[in-house]
Amino acid sequence: MERGEWDNQTLLIEFLLLGLGDAHELQTPLFFLCLTIYTVTMVGNMLIILLVVTDPHVHRPMYFFLVNLSSLETCYSSSILPRLLVSSLTGDRTISVQGCMAQFFFFGTFATSECYLLATMSYDRYLAICKPLHYSGLMNRKVCLQLVTGSWVVGLTISTGITSFISRQRFCGPNAIDHFFCEEAPLVELSCSDTGMIRILIIILSFPDVVFPFLFTLASYVCIIAAILRIPSSIGRHKAFSTCSSHLTMVIVFYGTLIIVYMLPRTVPLRQLNKLFSFFYTALTPLINPLIYSLRNREVKEALER
Repeated sequence: MERGEWDNQTLLIEFLLLGLGDAHELQTPLFFLCLTIYTVTMVGNMLIILLVVTDPHVHRPMYFFLVNLSSLETCYSSSILPRLLVSSLTGDRTISVQGCMAQFFFFGTFATSECYLLATMSYDRYLAICKPLHYSGLMNRKVCLQLVTGSWVVGLTISTGITSFISRQRFCGPNAIDHFFCEEAPLVELSCSDTGMIRILIIILSFPDVVFPFLFTLASYVCIIAAILRIPSSIGRHKAFSTCSSHLTMVIVFYGTLIIVYMLPRTVPLRQLNKLFSFFYTALTPLINPLIYSLRNREVKEALER
């Protein structure tokens, strides 16, 4: 290939997001579905933040982490849904290369930070149930701030590393991303550079990115369940389990859909199914988190009543 031909092929300035489907009659229902999900997500999470900040009865570490989780969920949704709303309304599915990398960066930052924040919340529940006498000393204000800051810093660091490597790839066509947002696997598939090194890097970074916080959360709940089963009275077991049931439900929903998305082979017949589960964990998970806490948590309901 001549040098000039190569240069022409590497001057991609935008990508085409294929979205959830090509059927024109589905664009209007999709727009109203996404608008409803985004509105309820923002209102629900902002309401939880407002309740926890203004009600002194819930000024405890568990709810401090909940405020940060709700903040993450609003950012998480805002990195995906507004762009999907615009494309559904206008039919314009193009996104600049810089805009695509920015969306990938912010999505990666918020997703990784959420993994670590969920792990932090599981550690908080572990201390509350397994070490109740030492809880107030171990989970003080300073420790809470350090854990939350660490979650955001780790997410920012890992996302910066992955985004910097992907942004250095050559994209020389085609420019169609078979997804509704700029996600890691479809972007790597479009690269015409040697992707061997970046695929190895992605596998390596998946351990601090997802695997480690998932295993930590899993280990915390193994210890929590073992401690609950040792409680002699059924009332005591129910009370102990109720303190972590909302968070456990969120963990199951978040990691369940995440594992399905990244374990499904990216073959052509399964791509629509992959996008469906991706929509679930990127759009619906931030929606159901405030619902889970408001419906299953007695103290949040009491704060709402007040």
